[in-house]
Formats: sequence, structure tokens, C-alpha cells
Amino acid sequence: MKHLELLDTTLRDGAQAEGISFSVADKLAIVETLDALGIPLIEAGNPGSNPKDLAFFEAIASRPPARARLAAFGATCRPKLAPADDPNLQSLMQAGTDVVVIFGKSWNLHVTEVLRTTLAENLRIIRETVAWLVARNKRVIFDAEHFFDGWKSSPDYALQAVAAAAEAGADVVCLCETNGGCFPDEVARGTAEVVARLAGQAAVGIHTHNDAGLGIANGLAAVAAGATHLQGTLAGFGERCGNANLAGLIGNLQLKLGYACIPEANLPMLTAAVRRVAEIANITLADDMPFVGRKAFAHKAGMHMDGVKKCSVSFEHIPPDAVGNARRFLMSEVAGRSAVLDRIRALAPGVDKHDPVVERVVKRLKEMENEGYQFEGADGSFELLVRKALGTYKPFFTLERFRILGERPSPTPEVGSVAMVKIIVGEAEEVTAEEGNGPVNALDRSLRKALYRFYPRLAEAHLTDYKVRVLNGTAAAAAKVRVLIESTDGKRAWSTVGVSTDIIEASWIALVDSVECKLIHDAEDASAGA
Repeated sequence: MKHLELLDTTLRDGAQAEGISFSVADKLAIVETLDALGIPLIEAGNPGSNPKDLAFFEAIASRPPARARLAAFGATCRPKLAPADDPNLQSLMQAGTDVVVIFGKSWNLHVTEVLRTTLAENLRIIRETVAWLVARNKRVIFDAEHFFDGWKSSPDYALQAVAAAAEAGADVVCLCETNGGCFPDEVARGTAEVVARLAGQAAVGIHTHNDAGLGIANGLAAVAAGATHLQGTLAGFGERCGNANLAGLIGNLQLKLGYACIPEANLPMLTAAVRRVAEIANITLADDMPFVGRKAFAHKAGMHMDGVKKCSVSFEHIPPDAVGNARRFLMSEVAGRSAVLDRIRALAPGVDKHDPVVERVVKRLKEMENEGYQFEGADGSFELLVRKALGTYKPFFTLERFRILGERPSPTPEVGSVAMVKIIVGEAEEVTAEEGNGPVNALDRSLRKALYRFYPRLAEAHLTDYKVRVLNGTAAAAAKVRVLIESTDGKRAWSTVGVSTDIIEASWIALVDSVECKLIHDAEDASAGA
């Protein structure tokens, strides 16, 4: 297989995404996840830009990754300064990494209008910065910022900039498609020209953004043109519209194009690693993310389901388990009996198509859909429906009652409602109350608080999304509503549904299903471990 060196910049470029703020503990957890996946280089932050990044480098020194190498990130020295006199470069040295990523200008417009210096001075600071770091035994990766815009504007100068870095001893010259607006043919031509220019001097890398939706395509184009170093963020988040999604690049390059990106044995860890990073970042992963999203191998049409069961390649471009994902057959009015049977067999392999349980599930499915339920996006609730039909469902708790109190205006934005819950577990009773910013939030918190005494692992799970759909708009405030809740415990993700004319009751139904799905899987995990 052809070798590619991956650099993940989740902790640097990913941290520049809107809504992302990593603590030092978050960064340490992400390093652990990326290291376990087999990412060889982790760009861990800019120690010269903020104290938190410097604190991270100090913390990681006592618990370094097992295999991955860390890289500190910074800029070339400032105009009219020598590298030894630049405080940012001094901070890079304090980070203590043996790999350093230095970015510099390669677009003449940026040199004159942003850096406000001369073209010749910019070449000097690139050359002297790289040479200064190499002389201090650093492996230098030079990020040629805005390379492709510079190459289109002034190709000679852009090539002079990357050549200056290579001649000074940079191990990798990485071409950055910083604005994210180029097309793959442009990236391919620019990369090929640099590969030819730097042959024998430095490896060529690629760093793309997704502003035009072409982050992955541009990365693939650069690799095809000779790039051997590839940068991105594992879950795709980053500045503006995000960085090239490394999960998608790994899937395409390793499974389809014969490139070695991560150890072959680690590929089935890809989906779990992406979801773990998203969980730490406290973002909701796009369900339709290629390779690793929940919908990546979800089939709804009966014809598609039948085709996949007979010959998986008829509607799937790779086997889902190759990247640690799973095939899902969505239960709806367009799914056939065979799809229902498959879902039943996932829980009870011995059931055949003539078993009465199949008819019971199909009948109950139709009844509940007639009431307003929709199971294509509620796999957790459908699993519970099947377990009840099989007779294997046993409730973990019983609700005695709950009460919701609202207060307006609320004393603070975080407290607008109080929920009191009384539950029974076996012979024990538990009564709790919790505040929330609304009735559903308060109810969720109160239910979990009541159950923690009996099921402490429930603390691992939380809601990631909450949707409400009015089913009959003509009924105005008396209309039925459907509540869909998505949940995760960092390892699994599941969704549940509730329907009622009372939005609180619909939410309660979905909340209870969500909790019971977690408890059932924990119990099965414990049983399998035993």
C-alpha cells in the first residue's frame, strides 16, 4: 500500500470552529482518542496564542501519547525580527515537541496587504524561521498559507515561498487551500507543480477547507497529484465551514485507493473515534456524514432493503463494519415484512417468518403509526416495541407520578420550571425534584436524579437533540405532537419517540424509552462481560 502521513488539527484548527471551546482535559481526551485510532501526527495547539495551549503542552508532558507525535503550531517570525528575538517562536520551543508546524505567507496579496511587508522580506522570514528551528533539532512542517490563491495570483512568487521553506530544511511543505474556494482541478495542477519543483527536497502536503463543499474532493485531488502528507480534522469541524473531514478521507483513501493512512486493524474503530471526538467537543455529529454518520448505511425503501439483504453492494459502497458503523433498516410504511423480521432477528435470531410475533409487531407498528408515531428515526423505541412483542421486556422502574411547576418570569435563564418525580424500583421508592430551564429539561433531570441511586451508569448518557412536530395543525393548541429525542453515552447513539396531545406527556414517553434503552444495553453488556 502507498503510505500517507496524516496530521489531525482538531485541537488547533478545529478549536477555531464556532461554539468549540476545549478545556485542557478535553484536549487530553482527544489526544488519547486520536492516538488509539492510529493518527501519527496531532497538531495540538499554538502555545504562543493563549495560556491554555501552553498549559496543555505542560500537562501532556507527563502523559504523552503511546504512538502519535505531537506538533506545536505557530507563525514565522515577524518582519524585521530575527527568529531568536520572536516571542512566539520562543513559546514554540517551550512546548517541547520535536515536530513544529510553521505557517507563512505564500500569497503576494497577504504579504503586502495583511503582513504589511515586502515580498523579499517575507521570503527572508520563511527561510530564517525554518532554518532556526531545524538548527534546534525540530522536524519542521511548513504550512504555505493561501497557497492556491497565491499560485493563481502570482505563481512565481508562490513557488518561491515554498522553495524557500524547502531549501531551509523543512521536511514537509504543506499547501493550504485556506479560503476553501478552489476546485479539485486547480488543486491538482498546483500540487503537481510543487511536487515537481521540490522533488528530492521536501515532501508535499495538503490542507483543505470545506467552504465550497469540496474539502474532501480537494484533498483527494492533491494526493492523486503526489501529496504524501494530509491534514484535516477527524470530525470535519473547523474554521467557518470546517476543515477537510479526515474520516471521509481515510475511508476513501484506505478502502478504495490503496493508501495506508492508519493501521488496517484500526479501521473498524473509525466511527467510534469520530463520535467520541464530537462528544468531547459537545457538538451534534451530522447524521448524514459519509462513512460514520448514523444515516450512512440507513435504508428505508423496501426495494433497497431487499437488495441489500440479497447483495449488500447493490446499495452500499462499502461494508458498514469496515469503518465500525452499522446497517440500519428504517421502520416505516414503506418497509416490508422482511425488514421487520430482520429487526426481530437481531434480538431473537431463531424467529422465522411464520412466527406469530412477526404479525404482532407489524400490527402494532401500523397501530402506532396511525396514532402519529414514526419509527424511521426512532430506532430505540422500535427496539423496545419488538422486545415487548417478544415478551423479553422487563421495565427497570415504574412511575408513580410526576408534577411540573412553572414560574414566569423565571428568576434566572437556567431556572424556569421544577419537576417532581416519584418512581418505584423493585420494592424501593425514590422521590426527587430538580430545576430546569423548561419543563422537559426539569423532568429529564429529575428522572435521572431519581434513577442514579439504582443505575449509576445512567450518568454516562445525555440528550443530544430534542425535536417537536405538530401532527395536525388544524387542531391548533389541541393538536397531537410527536417528540423525537436523540441520546448518546459516548459509545452508542439512539433515538426515541413519544406522541400525545400533551407535549409534556409526549416528552415523558420519549424520555423513558431513552433511559430504558441505555439500561437494557448496559445490562446486556454486563451479562456478556460476565
